[in-house]
Parts: sequence; structure tokens; C-alpha cells
Amino acid sequence: MLSFLRNNLRWLGGGLLLTFASAFGQTWFISLFAVFIKDQHGLSDGSWGSLYTAATLASAGLMFWRGGMADSVPLSRLAPMVALVFALAALGMAWAPSVAVLGLSLFLLRFCGQGMFSHIAMTAMGRWFEARRGQAVSITTLGHPAGEILMPLLVVLLIGVLGWQGTWLLVAALLVLVVAPLLCWLLAEGRDPVGQAARIQSPGLLGRQWQRRDAVRHWLLPALLPVLLTPGFITTVIFFHQAHIAQVKGWTLAEMAPGYTAFGLSTVVAAFAAGWAADRFGALRLLPGLLVPMGLGVALIAPSGSVTGWYLALAVVGMTQGMAGSLWGVLFPVLYGTAHLGAIRSLATTIMVVSTAIGPGITGILIDGGIGFPAQAAVMGAWCAVMALWCWMITLRVQRDLNPA
Repeated sequence: MLSFLRNNLRWLGGGLLLTFASAFGQTWFISLFAVFIKDQHGLSDGSWGSLYTAATLASAGLMFWRGGMADSVPLSRLAPMVALVFALAALGMAWAPSVAVLGLSLFLLRFCGQGMFSHIAMTAMGRWFEARRGQAVSITTLGHPAGEILMPLLVVLLIGVLGWQGTWLLVAALLVLVVAPLLCWLLAEGRDPVGQAARIQSPGLLGRQWQRRDAVRHWLLPALLPVLLTPGFITTVIFFHQAHIAQVKGWTLAEMAPGYTAFGLSTVVAAFAAGWAADRFGALRLLPGLLVPMGLGVALIAPSGSVTGWYLALAVVGMTQGMAGSLWGVLFPVLYGTAHLGAIRSLATTIMVVSTAIGPGITGILIDGGIGFPAQAAVMGAWCAVMALWCWMITLRVQRDLNPA
């Protein structure tokens, strides 16, 4: 492992920087400024939530349309370009003279952060690594939990010193002066372990290099759709409704805070374990177990009377989140080949972004209708159990396509 890290530090560092900096466009980061933004623009909880959902859905649409640039534009150019647009969005959050500008800024934040930064990182790892792709992906995905663990407290302190608008200006400066130049340098050289010709000839299912339109028409991608939607949906709504959960359970948000550390740490451990297992046994064998921890974790929320149960629930949910980052990063090249990996991944990323947009709205309507989130959590746990069986059935059929007689 040390030799692997030393020999590939440049490329792994670029991927890790992309996932870490994607934090500036993630829901949990933006939510730290929600009180100030709503006060500045006179928004209610409902109007703020609707604006956020609309911006996220629009970013998913653009992700579907332009995500294929990762196949046609050198990543050493694409990543810094996205970083500059990202910085412009951060400036818009600080300046925003109107709700329209705020909405545009949110749209660009979501597209660049949750969308393109993560998409470029995973596309690069899938294309540049083969024999140790799982380890490369798991190392790169560490940027996500690292941001979740390190940034919230730091941002709260910065808001106290610089103000919320000053903190967004600092984010913009970091993206322009630090992130963009580093990405230019780290991604300046591509990597291919077996040569360009051999890489392009590395096929997926049925010995083919799949294009996105072909993948959409094939049975597998529609079958994977609910599996792709589930982790983002459940994780987002757990975070989004934490105040409601606290009210129902009689906990305080301060008491619940250590749960996010447990979530981040379990995500890290699971990402490494899944990356190793994907290289050792094959990513496809991990698919049936992907949603099992999340199902157990979310189901624990309903009966938990002590806040300790909340910590355990988030820790177990984090296992699926860590597994998912490593699993999809390794599995998509196996299923669809590497020639059009950016276009294929952009579709999957679009699906995941949509899941984070629709989750809060659907569950919020149910809460307003008298169905509390703890009750919903039990249903989500059962859904994950059904999806685990579904994944097992998918795996059996895919194995026949990957290994035709």
C-alpha cells in the first residue's frame, strides 16, 4: 500500500482534492448558512426548501447534458474550469442581490460540487486504474467524509469571525487561488497502467464498450435505478430532518452531534474495506450487501429511545455510504468499459443528485400529513431489505453476461 501511494500520489491526490473540495456544494455545507440566507432574502422554510430542490434538480439536468465532457475534455483543463465556475457560485452566495441570483448560485454550487467535482474524480480513478482500482477509488472517496468531519466546526468558527458572507468570499478565494492551480498541476499528466490501446480495448458486459444511449436501452441500468437512488435519498433525509427527529425523540441537536462523527468514521472504514474487497473478490460480489447496513441503520431510528441509538444508526448507515462510493467507482468500468465512462457515470451521478433533491420534499409532505420520520424510517429499512434481494438477482444475471459460455 505504501508503495502504491508513493508511486501514484499525484493522481490520488488530485482525486482526493476534488472530493474534499466538493464539500462546498454539498447539502450539509450549504445548510450551515441557511438561517442567514433565509433572513437576508426573507424566505420561509418552505420557500427556501423549494428553491433548493429546484436548483438541485436543474443541476441534475445539466449534469446529464454536460457530464460527458469528462470523456472529451482533458481532465487537467476540465477540473480547473469547473473550479472557477464553482468560485463564481460562491461569490454569488455572498453577494446575491435577489432571490433569482441566489437560485442561480445554488444551481452552480450543486452542479460543480455535488455533481462535477465528484464525477471527475470517480471517472479519473475508473479510467486510470485497473488492478488496484478499488483501492484508488476508496482513497479518493475519503475526501467526502474528511470534509464532513473537519469542515462544520471550522465553518461555524469562520462565520463568527468573518461573517457568513465573508466566509463565502473565503471559499471563492480558496477555489481560485488554491484548488484550481493544484488541480492544474496534479492532473497535468494522465495515467494508464497498461497503455492507451490496451485501455480502450478493455470491454464491459458482452465484450462491448458501452455508450450511454446503449446502456439506457439495456435492462441493467433501469434495474439498478432504485439501487442508485436509495443511499442518497435515505442519507439526505436523515440529515435534513434531524431537527424533527430531535423533537420527536426528545433529544437536543447538541446531543445528536457526535452521530455525525460516527457516520464519517464508519464511512472511511467501509470505503477502504470495500475498495480492498472489490480488488480481491470483484465489485459485483459486493452489490447484494450494499444496502444491508443502511437498512439496519435507518430501521434503528424508529425504536431508539436513547441518543446512543442515534449514534449507532448513523454509524451503520455510514457503512453503506462508504461502500457505495467505492463500489460504483469500480463496478461501472467493469460493466460498461472505459471508453465512454464519463458519459455513463454522468447519468449515474444525475440519478444520485435527483435522489437528494426529491427526498426532503417527499418525506416532508409525509411528516406534514402526520407520518413522523421515525415511522418512515422503519419502512425505509424494509425497502433496503427488498433491494438487497433485488441486487442478488441482478448479480446472478450480470455474472452470466460477463462470463458467457
